Amino acid sequence: MDYIGIDIGSTAAKVLVRGTHAQQFVLPTGWSSRETARQIAQRLQNSGVRLENGQSCTVATGYGRENVDFADKKVTEITCHAQGSARDCGGTCTVIDIGGQDTKVIRVEQGTVSDFLMNDKCAAGTGKFVEIMANRLCVELEELFSLAEQGKPLPISALCTVFAESEVISYIGEGKPRADIAAGVVDSVAAKVATLCSRQALLPQIVLTGGLCHSDYFAARLAHKVGRPVQPLENGQFAGAYGAALLAEKMAASNKS
Repeated sequence: MDYIGIDIGSTAAKVLVRGTHAQQFVLPTGWSSRETARQIAQRLQNSGVRLENGQSCTVATGYGRENVDFADKKVTEITCHAQGSARDCGGTCTVIDIGGQDTKVIRVEQGTVSDFLMNDKCAAGTGKFVEIMANRLCVELEELFSLAEQGKPLPISALCTVFAESEVISYIGEGKPRADIAAGVVDSVAAKVATLCSRQALLPQIVLTGGLCHSDYFAARLAHKVGRPVQPLENGQFAGAYGAALLAEKMAASNKS
């Protein structure tokens, strides 16, 4: 039996399988999450996973979850990230999930969501903002964080991605060091996420999930802004898919009883 969690975000689709054909992988979401779901199904079947006849149970989450037509259940990413993080933090923690489209601050107590906040409809405090700025600086994401670690942050105060990009363009035109601009970009995102965090009572343990959790430098800048330690969750990019897979396992067990 396989328990499949599929998290189709606005930028990347994460898949995690528990059970007989345990695996995990990432695919770019591309322009169509429906097409991405088809690619995921094909890749799972090629690896031996049976999506029919009760051989597996699938839970889909994320931005494109409604397009996973073979899913047995579709669940919000709030619930899935809470489930995927709870086991690694003893069941009680604050989860900061920075996705491509939005940022969420989730309060998890005894394995259950007790409160959550999401950013406004703007990409300025999300992974998409970092991606746009990396493209403007002609660097890959990893290189942007490496540059930022070497620089002194230049202020990027605009709350809108378009205006913030104009600030970056102005800095480029003035000949400011690229490392300082990169540091300003990272600092700007950390500041916006910290502002969102300030609207909720944070629990003692704070974990970071999503597309930016691979950067220890970003986690350190966010911790500085929040004034509390922030721990990047190991394998945090898959937190939503992992939570979905755990829910699939619970669902299958419930159906058998």
